[in-house]
Amino acid sequence: MTAIGQDTLGTRDTLDVGGKRYGYYSLAKAAAKYGDVSRLPFSMKVLLENMLRFEDGVTVTTDDVKAIIDWQKNPVASDNEIQYRPARVLMQDFTGVPCVVDLAAMRDAMNALGADAAKINPQVPVHLVIDHSVMVDEFGTPKAFEDNVALEYQRNAERYDFLKWGSKSLDNFKVVPPGTGICHQVNLEHIAQAVWTSQAPDGSTIAYPDTCVGTDSHTTMINGLGVLGWGVGGIEAEAAMLGQPVSMLIPEVVGFKLTGSLAEGITATDLVLTVTQMLRAKGVVGRFVEFYGPGVSALSLADRATIANMAPEYGATCGFFPIDGKTLDYMRLTGRSDENIALVEAYAKAQGFWLDVDAADPVFTDTLSLDMGGVQPSLAGPKRPQDKVLLGDVDDVFNADLIKTYKKDAAVRVAVEGREHDIGDGDVVIAAITSCTNTSNPSVLIAAGLVAKKAAEKGLKPKPWVKTSLAPGSQVVTDYLEKAGLQTYLNQVGFNLVGYGCTTCIGNSGPLAEPISKAINGNDIVAASVLSGNRNFEGRVSADVRANFLASPPLVVAYALKGSVTSDFIETPIGQGSDGANVYLKDIWPTNDEVRSVMDGALTRDMFQSRYAAVFLGDARWQAIDVAGSATYAWRAGSTYVANPPYFEGMGMTPAPVADIVDAKPLAIFGDSITTDHISPAGSIKATSPAGTWLQERQVAQADFNSYGARRGHHEVMMRGTFANIRIKNQMLDGVEGGMTRYNGEVMPIYDAAMKHQADGTPLVVIAGKEYGTGSSRDWAAKGTRLLGVRAVIVESFERIHRSNLVGMGVLPLQFLDGTSRETLGLTGDETFTIHGVASIKPRQIVGVQVTRADGTSFTFDALCRIDTVNELDYFLNGGILQYVLRKLAA
Repeated sequence: MTAIGQDTLGTRDTLDVGGKRYGYYSLAKAAAKYGDVSRLPFSMKVLLENMLRFEDGVTVTTDDVKAIIDWQKNPVASDNEIQYRPARVLMQDFTGVPCVVDLAAMRDAMNALGADAAKINPQVPVHLVIDHSVMVDEFGTPKAFEDNVALEYQRNAERYDFLKWGSKSLDNFKVVPPGTGICHQVNLEHIAQAVWTSQAPDGSTIAYPDTCVGTDSHTTMINGLGVLGWGVGGIEAEAAMLGQPVSMLIPEVVGFKLTGSLAEGITATDLVLTVTQMLRAKGVVGRFVEFYGPGVSALSLADRATIANMAPEYGATCGFFPIDGKTLDYMRLTGRSDENIALVEAYAKAQGFWLDVDAADPVFTDTLSLDMGGVQPSLAGPKRPQDKVLLGDVDDVFNADLIKTYKKDAAVRVAVEGREHDIGDGDVVIAAITSCTNTSNPSVLIAAGLVAKKAAEKGLKPKPWVKTSLAPGSQVVTDYLEKAGLQTYLNQVGFNLVGYGCTTCIGNSGPLAEPISKAINGNDIVAASVLSGNRNFEGRVSADVRANFLASPPLVVAYALKGSVTSDFIETPIGQGSDGANVYLKDIWPTNDEVRSVMDGALTRDMFQSRYAAVFLGDARWQAIDVAGSATYAWRAGSTYVANPPYFEGMGMTPAPVADIVDAKPLAIFGDSITTDHISPAGSIKATSPAGTWLQERQVAQADFNSYGARRGHHEVMMRGTFANIRIKNQMLDGVEGGMTRYNGEVMPIYDAAMKHQADGTPLVVIAGKEYGTGSSRDWAAKGTRLLGVRAVIVESFERIHRSNLVGMGVLPLQFLDGTSRETLGLTGDETFTIHGVASIKPRQIVGVQVTRADGTSFTFDALCRIDTVNELDYFLNGGILQYVLRKLAA
């Protein structure tokens, strides 16, 4: 990495703040040399500063600086490739464990190459927050939190030992222990500084924008604080840790103008679901989105963070908000130092990063606008976060989906064995206040508490078939709910604390009661969940639930009381109070003034300072993990959680030429909107699946399977889990759900077929439609694809992160040209595919794909190579980004 502190372009300047002098790279000086920058979008100004700071004439040149400044003249997609270096990396444990596994494996590989293993060490600060492993096993009781944490440590002992080894063996690597909060909340409330500082070789202190990449797609949440950040795959994050820049094309920036303010009773969740629907319809994949207009000033920092959080759901690389007085107010509330806050204000104003409502609007590639006064109460579902549903229309949407998807003429109701109630289509069996999106926002958490209070006072209780849970993103949430006296009422309606983590939103919803699960699965009931999360993809929340709706926390409480998504929520009562009178939603919904009044009295700076004073220390359980650091990791024989992956086996210093793809067979043909949950599920492992069978063969009881997400440190489990989602449909088969395919006419699990093709020496391809790889940043969606023997993925369009991950694993991403698809070509899965010239392929080249049908006839279609940059091509030709970095460091 280029040393911070050089001044090749003469843009270095100084800033005096509170008696301390900081060096910085001045955009004003750059403007004097190369042209006005005042109307660059704020997010582009951050990229410009990065170019100034790292300009070395080789990896970053004067032309890169000029290209960003000149972008204002033609703000469209650019062919200019830039090398961007984020200040730090954020990780969570599901994606973090495989990252540390890779680093440990790379240290072994360095030894094998005769190089120094210590070179495999983060060069930028890395924070890993353990937040993905707690499950909702226990709920609705005062002991739920303690019981769930105890189970979490029991299940994940080996993983936590391994992560503690990483924290003791790697420099610049800190672990936030379990039970602290969700990584994005911890980032927002504590880690992020808005302006970061480092010491230059000459001893001076350099100030620069706080930027990050993260191994979780919702890293974008930090853009609400004016910190440019987005999600990447673990392999790309590892490269960034090791000093490799993020290679990217100068992006388009879509401006989203906000005007007005939210009406009475409307929540930030309603707003973000509206924004998500609008931006998905607009089409912003691979683009930056930046929010501007007078409405920005009307939003709290927490509301901005809510909108920024769901950038992956609307498809953007990031959703950026500039720095202003609200930013400083939030930093002050959350316990940042006075010195840091003063620096942020002075630096932002000096650099033109400060939001001036009277200044001219930035130049954007495209714009759209929203009057927030028109936002209405909403949910999203039942399968995708961009499918917004007005509150009054949920019943109609559910029934239409029920009839269309499951071919039912009418809803079914059946008695539940051993219970005094029945259950039927549309009943809510999971109601979860969960995820980073909404549990970071005091306004909606306080509103949920007030709904619970009003409901409890009227004698309402959740329906007996509903599994209720509260999993805040931060321990501070517990503090202000208790101070406001609202946690007591949440407990009364079933929303006891179950843990601090992602829980239900990532599929850690835990099992439903056996009689409920049996009634659902034995009668083909389409049960529903309502959760305050950001993801509701098929098969994600629970194997027992087919319809999943995203909603605000207060609506989650209300749906738990109502117990069903059928029948109109507005016109029909939620239930009967203790006096026998009907109770409607309007009777328990708090006013904006009520929410504001409680918030003003409940949140204090002391709460944040107290909770984060020893954030890396952990509880007694974490402290009791006794692990020593070492240069290399001692892999445990027989482990089913952590294993040395095969990526570097037999690797030499010189990469072998990439072979052509000849007579490849389709492993699967999929439709549109195949998510990374479909490709590499995070949830439960079926006993009859290849992964379940492998675990049982190693004497792992089904009760100890844990989840796919928790087992991402072991390639043998994850290979078998690739394409194993219970709802995925391979169009090579007729309507069959689950990870199945054909091999020589026989139907079998995709993993089994892939292994037979490997034994035959047959390469594989995957074919799909639009929006392939939406959702989480999980690198295992690409790692598993590669380990199954897939050489190329050919689709109508890719989501940003998954495309990058495929390249990073040496898998060729190809995109059908407009007007061509699996359907227009009549692909059935009986064809073979040949692609010549792979070793000499160029970024964004048109590639000919020869197809031979079963009857011997053949044809060729053209596809776009989605290796987008020269750097990505280097990764691909090396067999992957980690191999490229390893060879570079070993040399």
